[in-house]
Amino acid sequence: MTQTAATRTEWLEKRKSLLAREKQLTRLRDEIAAERRALPRVRVEKPYEFESERGPRTLADLFDGRSQLLVYHFMYPESWKDGCKSCSFWADGYDGIQPHLAARDVTLVAISKASLAKLLAFRKRMGWSFPWYSSAASDFNRDFAVSFTPEELASRALVYNFGTAPFGVEEAPGISVFVRESSGEIFHTYSCYSRGLDMLNPAYQLLDLVPKGRDEAGMAYAMSWLRLHDEYGS
Repeated sequence: MTQTAATRTEWLEKRKSLLAREKQLTRLRDEIAAERRALPRVRVEKPYEFESERGPRTLADLFDGRSQLLVYHFMYPESWKDGCKSCSFWADGYDGIQPHLAARDVTLVAISKASLAKLLAFRKRMGWSFPWYSSAASDFNRDFAVSFTPEELASRALVYNFGTAPFGVEEAPGISVFVRESSGEIFHTYSCYSRGLDMLNPAYQLLDLVPKGRDEAGMAYAMSWLRLHDEYGS
């Protein structure tokens, strides 16, 4: 959108008009968040096991004593040298919020298919400290719709984002939410994928405020500008 010069009075008039629209969006976002929280929940009955720095862990262990668990499905197949640069873009914001989430009874972790040694080496390189687990020995990624077979990829089957889109590689990004009741039962309450993940990226929220925005129009694909944070140079 082209910006034009204006007087302060003209700017204020336009800004108030936009403010009314922003308030509509805020109210709609609150309504959708309430609907999201009101979704029915599905009991998790499969005994998933993950590899961690402290040895094997169950899904219950990942809650770390809290009742709510956020799982970021981080794209990282064993065949890749580095973790996904897009997922890394998201993950760059995870460390600082951990204490705040914990104060609200929430644990945030990342889970990937790659081996634990590969995950921990990449985490060290990136300077992260959030919990990261390997699901290499379980069906977890498959069951929560972020792992695909070669046959699905080749056929361009609609396997991603609740069967609405194909996906081009064997692992995809997403987030899933779980709650653990006092009885010990675990329920899956929410998952989202694709553009739904934008809400987790603080950098994108800030870029949406500046005149150029995300500035991705005309690129070969969205985020083609993106690098791992230690690859930009000066």
